[in-house]
Amino acid sequence: MKLEKGTIEGFKSNTVNYLLIRQEEVSARLSVVLPGAGYTAKAPLLHYATNIHLHHGSDVLIVNYSYNEPFYDGFSMEELSDAIRFDVAKIIDKVTAEFSYENFCLIGKSLGTIAMASELERPVFREAKAIWLTPLIQRSDVFDAMRTFPQSSLGFIGDEDPVYDAERCNQIKTNPQMELQLVPGTDHSLEIPGKTLASIDILKEIMAEIEKFQKEEQVNDKNYHPKN
Repeated sequence: MKLEKGTIEGFKSNTVNYLLIRQEEVSARLSVVLPGAGYTAKAPLLHYATNIHLHHGSDVLIVNYSYNEPFYDGFSMEELSDAIRFDVAKIIDKVTAEFSYENFCLIGKSLGTIAMASELERPVFREAKAIWLTPLIQRSDVFDAMRTFPQSSLGFIGDEDPVYDAERCNQIKTNPQMELQLVPGTDHSLEIPGKTLASIDILKEIMAEIEKFQKEEQVNDKNYHPKN
């Protein structure tokens, strides 16, 4: 793998970092990882989701914003939303201007689903696939994106997650392209507090679903050619 670190001048001129992990051979597929506020790409859900996508031949772009830094103290939620939308769009534009991709998958966790909802409205992602991890469905932008996005999507949310809303989940499930899975007993990290081994088993089940989703969508990609 080739690791390429970069920075952009982000919202209100603050520096935002990213990491592009490239295959040894040129790939036409890019997966974009959008972490949570305190749930980084090194945390289990995103770490293993990244590995799955790399294993199946995608380049992976990890946006390493840090909105819990002192710079963002005093930001309202809407200012923070503006920041993540601005920063993510600018990084994606920079990377896709330098490298050519034809197939995309967006993977968002919590705060990252705000940027994800915005990005999926852009023409470049009209045919992208989407993986939603603990999406902020109480927000209208995230809720509407999940309910209406016309491409294959996979989502996970726990019924002990503060953002869980049964009625909204049921409405999201009316989207025939969306497979939203409820993970009983889990919190905003899709873990069961105090039950480490049970949480590991849940992580394995979620990763199995993500790998299945990745394989199915990969076969449908026009640029995918299975290795002999």
